[in-house]
Amino acid sequence: HGASSGRFEEGTIGLWVEDAIAALDHLTEGPQIFVGSSMGGWIALLLALARPERVSALVGIAAAPDFTETMWRDFSPEARKAIEETGAWEMPSDYADEPYLITRALIEDGRNRCLLSGPIPLHCPVRLLQGQEDTAVPWRTALQIMECVESEDAEVVLIKNGDHRLSGDRDLTRLFGLLDDLADLTTSRASHSPAS
Repeated sequence: HGASSGRFEEGTIGLWVEDAIAALDHLTEGPQIFVGSSMGGWIALLLALARPERVSALVGIAAAPDFTETMWRDFSPEARKAIEETGAWEMPSDYADEPYLITRALIEDGRNRCLLSGPIPLHCPVRLLQGQEDTAVPWRTALQIMECVESEDAEVVLIKNGDHRLSGDRDLTRLFGLLDDLADLTTSRASHSPAS
């Protein structure tokens, strides 16, 4: 939720995925439901690909895979020049008090972790919540993710007046209900598997 310790400009998608893998490996046991919001949705997808045996389902909330490439494409020539020549550029943010410092390392690392150019070999249940009033992640991104994931159990929930954060009471109620349904589904599948 943007409240993690550490400095944003010192991170990259790859480093944050490594952190997520470490947390999964050292703090949990058995299959888990991965939930990621915005950039966290990209990290959740990469985590699921890195640990497919540990993911029972995945929920993306305004998931933003490949957002570094989208940003780069939309940056002004001045912003690109600053990143290329100085290694960073301050990008204004609607969600933080201070601008984000976008680094060349973030852009280059993200370029090596893009997912939306081909199939995403993910086979667990996937649920994508997306607000149609989201000004940070276009709602069509959720449809693109659903088209790329190989899971036959993938759904997009479009919220007509939903924003990027989807953190209002109705949004949270919808999310918790979705998580309850996924927990029931994965428990039911586990109890009917040959190993049980």
